Amino acid sequence: MNFRKRSVIFIATGCYSGFAPIAPGTFGSLTGLPICYLISQIHFVFAVLFIIIFILCAIGIANGAEKLLNQNDPGCIVIDEIAGLVVTLFYLPFNVFSVTTGFFIFRFFDIVKPFPIRLIEKRISGGAGVVLDDVLAGIYSNLVLRGLIFFIGQYEV
Repeated sequence: MNFRKRSVIFIATGCYSGFAPIAPGTFGSLTGLPICYLISQIHFVFAVLFIIIFILCAIGIANGAEKLLNQNDPGCIVIDEIAGLVVTLFYLPFNVFSVTTGFFIFRFFDIVKPFPIRLIEKRISGGAGVVLDDVLAGIYSNLVLRGLIFFIGQYEV
């Protein structure tokens, strides 16, 4: 396997965290936390642009990894979980409460896949299908987390 192919697998699997023997999606989500922190430190407009570019790149990388691994949405591809967690924590305080609660809310929505997340996963193929269901789970998670923060009053950083 050449450098380009190895790089696609490395990125798609979240620095190989997707090869964890148990809960690869959970370990993959954890690898997204440094990215979430960096995004929390930049201006809103740049953060939005970064997230859009990240999601588009994640779609391309997931698509390439599916082809290299010759499987549809294999569990070792976790760049989708990273994208979902980035969306979950977007424009929220990066503190213990937000990160921990957001992480668990995201994992819940990613596993349960309420409507229309499961529909997106089944109807859209390739890298877009791999990533977009997690992005939608991230949107759900972000909204629920915002509600919790509002009602609990945890907006301190």
